[in-house]
Amino acid sequence: MTSAVTTHVLDSASGRPAAGVPVSLSAADGSLLASGVTDSDGRLRSLGPASLEAGVYRLVFDIEAYHGPDAFYPKITVDFRIFEAGVHHHVPVLLSPFAYSTYRGS
Repeated sequence: MTSAVTTHVLDSASGRPAAGVPVSLSAADGSLLASGVTDSDGRLRSLGPASLEAGVYRLVFDIEAYHGPDAFYPKITVDFRIFEAGVHHHVPVLLSPFAYSTYRGS
């Protein structure tokens, strides 16, 4: 399945992919569009429909499921905008126990 949105979570503290991170994709109104779990390479290649309309969307990464109950950031929420319908968006996250960053990937 081709997805309009994909992600990749890398654990920069260990230098490895973050496998097993649950991720959800929601529309601006909060309705759940899709969910999945990162694979052994830290990737989620099939998250959501093949096409999304222009608008604001939200990815939620369940970091507590990865780092455990003492995770400083139990969840990472990334809101992003799709300007043009039908365009693929890749939204990676670089993760460590006390910091994270994200960017528009390709």
